Amino acid sequence: MAQSKIAAETRTEFGKGAARRTRRAGKIPAVLYGHGTDPQHLSLPSLEFAAVVREQGRNAILEIDIAGKPQLALTKTVTFHPLRPYVEHVDLLVIRRGEKVVVEIQVIVEGDAQPGSLVTQELNTIEVEADALNIPENVVVSVEGIAIGTQILASDVVLPEGVELRTEPEYLVANVVPAPTEADIEATEDAEGAGVVEDAPESAEEPAAEAETSSED
Repeated sequence: MAQSKIAAETRTEFGKGAARRTRRAGKIPAVLYGHGTDPQHLSLPSLEFAAVVREQGRNAILEIDIAGKPQLALTKTVTFHPLRPYVEHVDLLVIRRGEKVVVEIQVIVEGDAQPGSLVTQELNTIEVEADALNIPENVVVSVEGIAIGTQILASDVVLPEGVELRTEPEYLVANVVPAPTEADIEATEDAEGAGVVEDAPESAEEPAAEAETSSED
């Protein structure tokens, strides 16, 4: 995986107000930690960091310039605003060349299984251990022509050389089941409808009763 150079500034103000000011200035509050070092509070340029994440994905590797001193870091957590399209905060992990890290990578299911089947993906990511500078962006699981009844477990996922699985091997990644028929869908809808109870019409006398109760309070 390529590493992107990005300049960071040290933050001396903390709290929600300081974080808002940082974001208004076009920067992202970040914390760099790991390898027994004291956490460093930084601010990263928003546009540059967004470009790195678009290019490298969730496990982006950065070469951060902090006051002229370079530091390799793994993007550990990116917190997005729940409603607005911007990054609220970033956690960065100090890494060194040649060391291994445990990360989550995306699972992509491709292909068409046997006719009359439905493929359900149970895991969108798996956890792996890989060289910090050679983290795969994703792994592809092919279901092309696979028979109904086939289950693909985490242990069945083919990983690049040097990458080891850390997710439990028996976890289900993809399941090939019979596709529901029209009769199945209608039966499900009928069963759901049978459990619906319509609200009883309100009695004309009820408001009067409530009014009498209120007048007694």
